Amino acid sequence: MIYPLAGLLIGAVLGAISARMRGGRALDMLQWAAVFAIIFGVLGMFALIFIERSMA
Repeated sequence: MIYPLAGLLIGAVLGAISARMRGGRALDMLQWAAVFAIIFGVLGMFALIFIERSMA
């Protein structure tokens, strides 16, 4: 149940760090954080579905 939320948080942090390392400004960091959060959140959702289905 926590995998999508963890994916959102980890993705946001990684996105902001990635934008900062590339010399991005605040809005760049927000955009990268949002995109990475969406990607990692979806991956977390797939992980949750896979784990729940494999236990049943």
